[in-house]
Amino acid sequence: VQPPEKPLEAEEWNRLRESFPLPEIFEEVMFNSMVRCNSPIDVAKSLLTHVAKSNGDIAYNLLVKYLVLCVQQRQTSEICDVYDIMKIRFKILESGAYNLLIRGLSNSDQWRMALTLLEEVKKIMTPSRTNYESCIKAASCHQEMNLAFELYHEMLAKDLIPTLDVLQAFFDFSRGMKGAELQKELFGILLYLRENQIYPHKTFMRSIKLWFESIPGGNWRGHLTNIKDSGQCPVCNHQLEDSDLTEEEYNNLRERIIRDVIHGTDTFRKTSPQEFEAFQTFVENRLPFDIVIDGLNVSHIKPRKMQCENLFDAVNCLAKENARLLVLGRKHMLINSSNWKREIMKEMQNKAEFFFAENISEDDAFLLYATLRSGKHCKFVTRDFLRDHKACLSNSLTRHLFRKWQRGHQISKKMFLSVFIQQPAFRYDCVVQTTGDTWHIPYKDTFEEKYSYRVPRKWLCIQQK
Repeated sequence: VQPPEKPLEAEEWNRLRESFPLPEIFEEVMFNSMVRCNSPIDVAKSLLTHVAKSNGDIAYNLLVKYLVLCVQQRQTSEICDVYDIMKIRFKILESGAYNLLIRGLSNSDQWRMALTLLEEVKKIMTPSRTNYESCIKAASCHQEMNLAFELYHEMLAKDLIPTLDVLQAFFDFSRGMKGAELQKELFGILLYLRENQIYPHKTFMRSIKLWFESIPGGNWRGHLTNIKDSGQCPVCNHQLEDSDLTEEEYNNLRERIIRDVIHGTDTFRKTSPQEFEAFQTFVENRLPFDIVIDGLNVSHIKPRKMQCENLFDAVNCLAKENARLLVLGRKHMLINSSNWKREIMKEMQNKAEFFFAENISEDDAFLLYATLRSGKHCKFVTRDFLRDHKACLSNSLTRHLFRKWQRGHQISKKMFLSVFIQQPAFRYDCVVQTTGDTWHIPYKDTFEEKYSYRVPRKWLCIQQK
C-alpha cells in the first residue's frame, strides 16, 4: 500500500480503508508503509487524527508506529507530544516505546528529558544497552563528560557490554579537553579493551590517536606500525609483553580451569563422567603432547573437501616437526563412509594419537584438559573461540590469564587457495598495553563487533615525547 503524498480528510481515509482487502488492519499496514517511505509527518498526523475521531482513542501500537516516524525525522515536539499522550493513557510503556523515546529525545535539544526517562525505565526494568548509549552520546555531545562516564560505569555494573561505537564517541568528544580525571577515564577505556581482548577498528583507532595528540601539553605522538616477530616496536624500540605465562600464572590457570570448567557444572551436560574419566586415564598414560587438535572442527575447514582429507592435511602439516599430536575425534569417524575413509584414518593413526569420544560429547573440556596437562609448551588447534568456558571462570584475573594463554597457544588454520597455512601463535602478547609513556594498541582494518581470537597484525604506537 502506497501512502498518500499529502494529508487526507476523514472521508478520503475512509474510502482508502474500504478499498483495502483487510480493513481491520488498514491503519497498521499504512503506518508501516509510511515508516518505510519516510512519509511527511503531517500525512501521518492526519491519519492519527482520523483514527482518534473515529474510535475515540488511538491504540498503543499505532502510537508506537507514529513515534518511529517522528524519531526517524527528528521531530522533537511531536515526540514530546506522543510521550505526553502515552503517559496519560498508559501507566507503563514497554521497552520498545522507551527505546524510541530515549533515542529520539537524546538526539535533540530536549536531551535531558531522555535522562529523566532513563530513570523511569530503571524503576521497572534494567534499561537496555541502547538506552544507556543514547544518553551517553547525548551527554558527551554536550561536553558533559562526567555525566557520560557516570552512565558508562553504571552500564558496566549492570553487565551491559558497550558497543565500539559508544567507546569511540568518548574519544571523539573529549578531543582537546583538559583534565586529569578525564584522561584517567579514557585510559580506563583502553584498559577495558585490554581486559576484554577487544581490537578497535581503523576509524576507532584514528579517534584514539587524534585524542592523544590533542591533549593540551601532553606531547603525545602516534604512528601506525607492524610489530617485529621478536615483539619489538620499530617506532619506539619498546619490547612488547611476552605472550608466555609465568610458571606461577600457568599453574594457577591450570588449577582454576580444571576446577571451574572441567569439573564445574557445565562439562558433563554432553558427556558422561565415565567417558571423561576414561579420557583422563588415556591422557595421563601418554603425556605430554605438543599439539592437541579438535578433529571434528578441523575436518570442516574446507567444505568442498572430504572431511577426513581436511584432517589428514592438518595432521600431516603438524607432524612434520616430529611433534607429538593428539587428535580428539568422534566414534562415527571409525565407520567407513563417504567422509571418513578407513585407510586414510589408519594412516593418520600412525602419525598421531587419537581419542574417539561418543558422538554427542562436548570437545572443549577434552581439548583444554589435554593441552593444560601437557605443559606450557603445548598448543591447540580449533576454529572455536572457547567462549562458553571463559564465562565459567570466576574472576577477572583468571579470565585475563585464560585469554593470554589462549592468544599464545591457539593455532588458527586458514585455507588459502589449496595450501594449508598455519598461523603461529605469537611470541608477544597481542593486546592493548602501556608503560606509562607509551601505549601500543593492536587494531583491525575492518569493523567487527563480535569477539574474535584472530589477532590483528597492525598496531598504533603512541609515545610521549
